[in-house]
Amino acid sequence: MIYPFWDVTTGYGILMATIAIIHVFISHFAIGGGLYLVVTEQMARRHNDEPLLAFLQKLTKFFVLVTIVAGVLTGVGIWFIIGLLNPLATEALIHNYVWGWATEWTFFIGEIAAALIYYYGWNKMAAQAHLIIGWIYFIFAWLSLVIINGILTFMLTPGKWLTTGNFWDGFFNPTYWPGVIMRTGVCIMLAGLYALLVASRQATGDFKARIVRYSVTWGLFGLALTTVTQRWYLSTILTTLTTKVLPGPILALRSAAWLAIVIGGLLILAWVLARRLSIIIVGLLMVSGLVWFGSFESFRESVRKPYVITGYIYGNGVEVAKTEKYKKEGYLAQITYRTGDDGADLFRHACRSCHTLEGYRPLKPAFNGTDSKFIASIIRGAHLLNANMPPFFGTPAEADQIAAYIYQRIDQRPLDQIYPAADLGRQTFALRCAKCHKPGTASDKSKSFAGQSTSDLSTMLDNLPELAEGMPAYTGTAAERNALVQYLQLLGKAAK
Repeated sequence: MIYPFWDVTTGYGILMATIAIIHVFISHFAIGGGLYLVVTEQMARRHNDEPLLAFLQKLTKFFVLVTIVAGVLTGVGIWFIIGLLNPLATEALIHNYVWGWATEWTFFIGEIAAALIYYYGWNKMAAQAHLIIGWIYFIFAWLSLVIINGILTFMLTPGKWLTTGNFWDGFFNPTYWPGVIMRTGVCIMLAGLYALLVASRQATGDFKARIVRYSVTWGLFGLALTTVTQRWYLSTILTTLTTKVLPGPILALRSAAWLAIVIGGLLILAWVLARRLSIIIVGLLMVSGLVWFGSFESFRESVRKPYVITGYIYGNGVEVAKTEKYKKEGYLAQITYRTGDDGADLFRHACRSCHTLEGYRPLKPAFNGTDSKFIASIIRGAHLLNANMPPFFGTPAEADQIAAYIYQRIDQRPLDQIYPAADLGRQTFALRCAKCHKPGTASDKSKSFAGQSTSDLSTMLDNLPELAEGMPAYTGTAAERNALVQYLQLLGKAAK
């Protein structure tokens, strides 16, 4: 909260994902593609295979344009965007890993220089010298991955670093080794996919069939290596995480698993249709690969919530070590740059990094038809919801200020004026109960409603704060109460 808040209408998650997923999809190809080029060139020169060397020249041009132009721009974009979205976490990464970043940037500069020399060295350099440049490129590119993986996995599973503050404890954290091997597999797979994109433009014939099947082999090997090591990676995450894994990340992980099967099937199809492989099939492969990568990265980003650096900084920029200070002095005292609108400032710093009012993870639909008192109760009990949300460390008065800010911007009509009578009970339950007690989750209370009379359930609603810590008082209208009681009875019958 010591930095100014960058407020944009687009959700932070969408903004970050748009840049980051494209960048990692390109950057992993920059590593795997370098290996593909130099290994294949070595094979082609050994057999004096001129058609293959000509193909590699075309692939190199495509490779340099994609990795250097698009890769560098999106890489710079990531630094730009994380500095705006979460400057405190960015500061922590720089301070704790300054020499790690310096090493990575050194490798990156060498990688870019070698890529340009490799591209312009075709037909101008001796074969052995050209191969040496190619190997230098790949080694530098892979070493960049080695460094960045240490920092990425640190953010998810910092391990002993939280107590020692030692660079190497953070770098070689619990998920480091499975992460670096898994991402190496991704690099090899993407090398095959991108090579197929260029190979699909070759004229139909034996050479096309040969290069397509060769590239499919890279794709399948990389996919297999990724799949095997991903299980190791995931098991390490699940044994070291301090937070519960929510349905959202699990859904993203399942999507990635199904997409991996789709990619494998499309690669096999490409092998079968090698002589006449069309750009359409390869296009589907590339899209599937991008969505697959996006699903996995979504899982990786989501599973560490409520933190941006697990156990060190919460997603809204609150340092774990300073939570007692926040509780004592409140949020406003920690906000360096204030606008004069305390409600807006509190909302931005406490909530806005993850939620918008109407766009990404919107709050208006979650509170339309409710009241300020209810909203304040939800804010104070944010850590109890069916989501990995940071606890609210501000004062009760600050929770009221945020609630008032949100209430002024929602539909203030009672729920019985917003929704039809037939759907009022379900909507009331969704807004007032399911935030914590969603059916099918560990906190589902449906069975406890079985056999309860209307009077019993109404009495329960009168005494909600006494039932559990953080339970908000019922503040809805009589019509909402009657509809809710009937809906709770239905849930109880269904749960028998």
